[in-house]
Amino acid sequence: MSSITPERADDIPPPETEEVSKTRIACDGGEGALGHPRVWLSIDPASGYVDCGYCDKRYVLKKS
Repeated sequence: MSSITPERADDIPPPETEEVSKTRIACDGGEGALGHPRVWLSIDPASGYVDCGYCDKRYVLKKS
């Protein structure tokens, strides 16, 4: 059995990834009963992505 340590947390792929063209986006977990409160997320251009703290969806900034 393997355990997830903080060093290995980035090795786990996100459940869903979406490419976006803006650095500020909103996430509400999608449609249906599995949604969550709407949160606003900001993508740091240095990293190029942000993960939602509720649903772990990853938003990736499109390369220009």
